[in-house]
Amino acid sequence: MSFSAAEGESTAEEIHIPADIEWHMLDKSKFFFLGAALFSGVSAALYPMVVLKTRQQVSQSRVSCVRTGVWIMRYEGLRGLYRGFGTSLTGTIPARALYMAALEVTKSNVGTTATGLGLPEPSAAAVANAAAGLSAAMAAQVVWTPVDVISQRLMAQGGGGGGGVKYASGVDAFGKILRADGIRGLYRGFGISILTYAPSNAVWWASYSMAQRVVWSGVGCLMCKNGEERVESGGLRPDAKAVMAVQGVSAAMAGGVSALITMPFDTIKTRLQVLDGEENNGRKGPSFGQTVRNLVREGGWTACYRGLGPRCASMSVSATTMITTYEFLKRLSAKNQEALT
Repeated sequence: MSFSAAEGESTAEEIHIPADIEWHMLDKSKFFFLGAALFSGVSAALYPMVVLKTRQQVSQSRVSCVRTGVWIMRYEGLRGLYRGFGTSLTGTIPARALYMAALEVTKSNVGTTATGLGLPEPSAAAVANAAAGLSAAMAAQVVWTPVDVISQRLMAQGGGGGGGVKYASGVDAFGKILRADGIRGLYRGFGISILTYAPSNAVWWASYSMAQRVVWSGVGCLMCKNGEERVESGGLRPDAKAVMAVQGVSAAMAGGVSALITMPFDTIKTRLQVLDGEENNGRKGPSFGQTVRNLVREGGWTACYRGLGPRCASMSVSATTMITTYEFLKRLSAKNQEALT
């Protein structure tokens, strides 16, 4: 893959970066095994930010992220920042496997189709990335929504926001939700989850594709001025550190944009999943409309943006670590390592 970088006013240099690794080029068993290990580590590192976001979203008063974190550490200890982590991790592995498979298959097929229809390479890449993000999110939510419902109930109950029912563990929560509401209870918020994560992923992957081009243009100018290594056919070849840095910065930019756009949906989704029937005297949990009205009554429309700080931080850091880990994973899992250089 190559990008053009302006040099001076009349000349341009091409930046040659390692080619993207397509689905058919991967050793699937290595890809899924290493992916489960790597992303479990990433999930463990980022989980406390998810807990902080959830506590803020279900709180009926405005409490800062710092105060929430201090309160958890004082009264619950470090364990409070990892409530529901076991349940979340159990669901993350199959959900990630579905996500990665849907992502790569869709990206490869849509990219080939878009190019065949005559779209220029930048547009084809953006369309393929958006379609891949959309399909991957929808596939993963089949597994992730029940896990999300259980883990968020466990996260919220330490802060008094989980309703009248108390859960001893993920298994206990699973049984109680199933007995009270059936399968439907485990998929509470599924529709709003799709509305939150599918567009969010589409926006993120499309933004990531475009952000890379913008960042590479700026990096290319610096490389031209610094006289970086040139390849035999002309142009510039950045080293592995530069490639990773550009991927990380582009991912963080895309994560911030995506978090801001989809934050209201995420807050409503969390409220729907955490508040249960027992909190409403045994009646069915609040509807989408009731949840929105409750939020607006509590703090105006800005209440829909509670937890924005932790979510922006979580999504930006998560996106950066996810994309660098993901690209590293793909290179480790490639069948032909020599073809990557």
